[in-house]
Amino acid sequence: MLNQRQFVRECVEIAVFVAILFFAFRIILQSYQVTSTSMSPAIVQSSLVLVNKLAYTTHNPERGDVIVFRYPRDTRIAYMQRIIGLPGDSILINGEHIWINGRQLHEPYTRLSYDNPFAKTWQVPSNQYFVLGDNRRTSDDSRLWDFVPRDYIIGKAAFVYWPLDQWQSVNNFSDAYR
Repeated sequence: MLNQRQFVRECVEIAVFVAILFFAFRIILQSYQVTSTSMSPAIVQSSLVLVNKLAYTTHNPERGDVIVFRYPRDTRIAYMQRIIGLPGDSILINGEHIWINGRQLHEPYTRLSYDNPFAKTWQVPSNQYFVLGDNRRTSDDSRLWDFVPRDYIIGKAAFVYWPLDQWQSVNNFSDAYR
């Protein structure tokens, strides 16, 4: 049987272990609540998503990654969108299609057209990214305010854990560029 001193020591050890796990978890992962419909239908409004904050410590973000970033017009606000254009890319949005460096982007994650008969082009600057929401009709994205600086990226969306019936890993469709 444990004496009082051993019991207190074990309680302190457990508390320290839990605190270390908690802070390690917070360094690596962050919970993010989706506040808009811009990523529908894949990720619905009010979903809770785990974001891997260390995802880009060993490599750069890739086309198709769903990221959480600080909104360039107000860095106190976080957005979640999909990377479409990488640094140096030339992007053309023409009606219902996106062209990257002259090649059409295959987008299985969106079923909505742009409903825009006009074409527009962007040249992505170095160390910046062009992002779009999957629900193009409701998305406030790079089409309206241009690019996301690399250092504004918080992390890569990894897993939807709420609501329970929406549990899923986030598909980044890295093969969408043909």
